[in-house]
Amino acid sequence: MQTTLSERASQLPRAAEAESILRTCVHCGFCNATCPTYQLLGDELDGPRGRIYLIKQVLEGNDVTQKTQQHLDRCLSCRNCETTCPSGVDYHNLLDIGRAVVDAAVPRPLGQRLLREGLRQTVPHPDLFKSLVNGGQVFRALLPGTLQSKLPRHAPPAKPRPMTLRERQVLMLEGCVQPALSPNTNAAAARVLDRLGISVIATREAGCCGAVDYHLDAQAAGLDRARRNIDAWWPGIEKGAEAIVQTASGCGAFIKDYGHLLASDPAYADKAKKVSELARDLVEVLRDEPLEKLGIHASQRLAFHCPCTLQHGQKLGGAVEALLSGFGFNLTSVPDGHLCCGSAGTYSLTQPALSRQLRDNKLNALESGHPEVIVTANIGCQSHLDGAGRTPVRHWIELVEAALP
Repeated sequence: MQTTLSERASQLPRAAEAESILRTCVHCGFCNATCPTYQLLGDELDGPRGRIYLIKQVLEGNDVTQKTQQHLDRCLSCRNCETTCPSGVDYHNLLDIGRAVVDAAVPRPLGQRLLREGLRQTVPHPDLFKSLVNGGQVFRALLPGTLQSKLPRHAPPAKPRPMTLRERQVLMLEGCVQPALSPNTNAAAARVLDRLGISVIATREAGCCGAVDYHLDAQAAGLDRARRNIDAWWPGIEKGAEAIVQTASGCGAFIKDYGHLLASDPAYADKAKKVSELARDLVEVLRDEPLEKLGIHASQRLAFHCPCTLQHGQKLGGAVEALLSGFGFNLTSVPDGHLCCGSAGTYSLTQPALSRQLRDNKLNALESGHPEVIVTANIGCQSHLDGAGRTPVRHWIELVEAALP
């Protein structure tokens, strides 16, 4: 796509990257065919091609309006379009660049500002978030339905983690909301890995991956969190940790982008690149191990929801399904498995109507094969889908751990 950046836009830190991405797009429109919001709304400006055109206009010096901001806000950042695109357009990075410019130019209404700042002040802080969840459970009956649906229906407590220190070690990101919403997920991962002779080292100093801030108008704050995590992990990396494991695919997709996002930071570029190289979704670690040693022979009927951050962001579609099938689980067929469930980080709170539509469509597809349980690989998707109060939704590693002999 022919692009001429305005003088002001050409001074942006990522101007050359934005121009390069825009020139990659041939405006074919294949992306719209798999865009969840375009399918719901049917508006060209609520599909990737239209949003790319809006960003192009902004960077060429045209007026920026609240309508521009609204169309960019409605994007889930699911990256389905990147999987579909025949030209390899790096859409999510262009979107991040465009959103930063638009948000700097268009003040948000007070309600939006309060919501976004409130999310930034609570979600990335595990202790505070856990206190809020526990308080919500106590007063659950008094809460409006929208808040009740955000609380876990049934969160099994964390089982004890193995105490033996193995020769092989990996680091693990504990996450910010997962310890409160699904406390047994990381413990289950540690117990399975221990059976394979791998110890999990939890680095308490590592906090939120940074994605929440980064995608809520605070990109600099998100990158500061990335730097703090790199500092926290670095001693473990120097001691020979094999990988940095994530059980939440949303966090994993963002950590794998650290190297790109901090490439221009002379103090962190090399370390960020190393961290991204070591970042592994849990399934990437397990699939390379002799899993027959686990002795699992399961038969439970499951539907697997493959998060967008796993299949489109990390290109690991089919990996968990293959592992679960190898263990004997009976996986049902899921129509339109490539489509987003509507969770998308904080999207279910910033765009609730669209999010609910996408959730209900996804649950209809997941339940079409009549599974006993739905499993997924990202806490955001898990909480969002389970909040509908229909078929129970859990992280897949919990079912694997429960099937250990």
